[in-house]
Amino acid sequence: MAEREKTSYKRLTPEEWENAWQVHWKKAQLNYELPDTDSKSSLAEHDFLTQRRTETKEKQRLARITKEFEMGFKKLGKVGPAVTVFGSARFKPGEPHYELSRKTGHVFSKAGFTVLTGGGPGAMEAANRGAHEAGGPTYGLNIILPHEQQPNRYVTDSFNFNYFFVRKVMLVKYSCAYIVMPGGLGTLDELFEAATLIQCHKIGPFPVILVGSEFWRGLREFVAYLASQGVFTPEEIGFSRIVDTPEEAVEMVLKSLPENFRSQLKSTSPGKQNVV
Repeated sequence: MAEREKTSYKRLTPEEWENAWQVHWKKAQLNYELPDTDSKSSLAEHDFLTQRRTETKEKQRLARITKEFEMGFKKLGKVGPAVTVFGSARFKPGEPHYELSRKTGHVFSKAGFTVLTGGGPGAMEAANRGAHEAGGPTYGLNIILPHEQQPNRYVTDSFNFNYFFVRKVMLVKYSCAYIVMPGGLGTLDELFEAATLIQCHKIGPFPVILVGSEFWRGLREFVAYLASQGVFTPEEIGFSRIVDTPEEAVEMVLKSLPENFRSQLKSTSPGKQNVV
């Protein structure tokens, strides 16, 4: 078992959980826009909250969103068959989860896929690095954040986004599979958004593969509990799989592809063909 997976953790009581949240967030600055109004009470709140919502601001925001979509479509429109690799930004080189993600990027690149990630450090960097070392194209769709997220140096190119939802549209639109490495809230957000869109027949269906059975064991148990409560049926999430190795993930993705799509893959391994 990997060293990180052996690490024990303390189970928090409800009181400890609440206190941890309060300690972490009590110094946070509220950033909320009020509707534009001339009432004295709202103006006082405006002074407190620093800004008001106006039609002009909303149009400016819409223009920024549209510009990001246009940039993403232009940059990624010619990307070949691709997979998106998600995972935590907090893993360091040499750590088990980092090296697993590095190998994942490597084997998918060898199989002929373009590797897309969120472009940051940790598991994202590792997947880009593995693909780079395999000699294949790999791109980072970087989100601009106050901390943690800086473009890594292993990408063929990096594209910066301000809006999470625009970035996620690009990662869905140009991928034929999601490969989910160990990760935190951001990774879970991306995983469950993909699962919801597939369940509701808005995208796909395409494979959503979680790599690392020990890490994802708790999630598997929780999802089984949810299914037992009747909130969805097992068939509705049957597109997802949990595997232990990148090779298993590649095999599952290749088997899911139509023959005409599979033929577009260009393996970076000389003399080898993609065989299913």
